[in-house]
Amino acid sequence: MELEAAQALGQYAGAGLAAIGSGLAAIGVGNVAGNFLAGALRNPSAAGGQTATLFIGIAFAEALGIFAFLVSLLLMFAV
Repeated sequence: MELEAAQALGQYAGAGLAAIGSGLAAIGVGNVAGNFLAGALRNPSAAGGQTATLFIGIAFAEALGIFAFLVSLLLMFAV
């Protein structure tokens, strides 16, 4: 009984730590978008050519958050 409770506690603690990555991904997306906006305001003529790079950066940052979310789900329900 105690071993099962300790295992459940470990699963939930690990899932919580992995879920922190989802919040950090939101910070990363904000950083990418903020830096793009700062650069676009400094040089508006070059902003149009950097829009694709903005979306690629956002996609990479968001993918890390999705991976962290999947790891937390795996820790909660599959282990």
